[in-house]
Amino acid sequence: MKVVQLTRHGASSGLEIMEQEKPILSNQDQVLVEIRTASLNHLDLWIRRGLPGLHIPLPHIPGSDAAGVIVEVGSNVKEWRAGDEVVIQPGTFCGKCPYCLAGKEDRCASYGILGETEAGVMQEFVCLPSHNIGPKPQTLSFAEAAALPLAAMTSWNMLKNRAQLKQGETLLVLGAGSGVGSMAVQMGRYLGARVIATGGSEEKQKLAFSLGASEVLNHREPDLSKRVKQLTEGRGADVVFEHIGEATWPESMKALAVGGRLVTCGATTGVRAEINLRHLFYKRQSILGSTMGSLADFYECLHLANQKALIPVIDRVFRFEQIQAAHDHLEFDHSFGKVILEGWN
Repeated sequence: MKVVQLTRHGASSGLEIMEQEKPILSNQDQVLVEIRTASLNHLDLWIRRGLPGLHIPLPHIPGSDAAGVIVEVGSNVKEWRAGDEVVIQPGTFCGKCPYCLAGKEDRCASYGILGETEAGVMQEFVCLPSHNIGPKPQTLSFAEAAALPLAAMTSWNMLKNRAQLKQGETLLVLGAGSGVGSMAVQMGRYLGARVIATGGSEEKQKLAFSLGASEVLNHREPDLSKRVKQLTEGRGADVVFEHIGEATWPESMKALAVGGRLVTCGATTGVRAEINLRHLFYKRQSILGSTMGSLADFYECLHLANQKALIPVIDRVFRFEQIQAAHDHLEFDHSFGKVILEGWN
C-alpha cells in the first residue's frame, strides 16, 4: 500500500509517498480501515518542522484526521462491520486509569494524538482500536468528515467543558477562518451565545458571517479590544476563544469582561504572552488551557454534524500524491477552512 512518510524535518520536501506492506490486525479488538480522505492541521506543520522536546523516530507517518471504510474487524469487535463508513477519532489513551474510567480520556497521563505521538492516518489502510473510530455522519461527504474530528473535538471541549459557555453570553472567536475557529463560531451559535468573530481578511470575515457570527472584526487592525467593548456597551466578552497566541494575546486579554474566561488551545504566532496580574485578580478573570477532547466530546460533535449544526469548511482538496503542495498551501497560501487530501490512485 501507499503511505505518506516524513523522512526528515524541515521543509515540505521531507514528505514522500512510499510503499509498505498492508497492515494486518495485530489483535482481535482492532478494525482495519481503508482511508478515503484525510485533512491537514497546523499540528502536521509543527511535526514536519520538528517540535522541541518531542523526539519523533523517522520515517514517520503523519496525519490525525481521516475518514474511510472498514474492510475487516477483529473477532472481539461486535459494534462494527466491514463496509461501515467511519470517521477517525485521533486521541489515544490507556483506557484503564481513573481519568479514562471517568470518561475524561483527554486527561490520561499517556494521552497522545495519531500522527504525533504515534503513526498517523496518512496511509491507504490503517489498523486501529475500535474506540478510535466513529460513524461517519450521513450529512457529510468523506472530505467534510475528514475535516471534522480534531478541530471539532478541540473547539467543543474548549467552549462547553472548559469555558462553560452559557446561553446569552458574548463569545469572541479569534481567527474564525481556521479549522477550530470556524467550528467555534458554529458551536457558539448552537449554544445560544452572541458571537463576535475576527478574520484577517475580507474573505474570512464573510465566512464568519455565513457561519453565524453577529459581528465580525479584523484582528489585524489596532484596538480590537476597544471595538469589542463598543459592541458590548463597555462590558467586553464573557468568553474569548484563543488559538493565535502572541500576536493577538494582549488585545484578547483586554477584550475580556469582568468574570470572563479566556480559553486557549494553541499559539500559531508564538508562545510568549504577558499577563497583568492586577487586572486578572481584580476582574476575577480566568485563563484556561485546553487540548483535544474526550470520547464523549467526539460523539457529541458527530451528533451535531448529523443535526447539521456543524458543517466543516473546506478550503482546498489535493491528491495524497500532492502532499508537499498541500503542506505548502496550508503554510503559505491558506485562505480559510480545512485542507483535504483524497485518492491514492
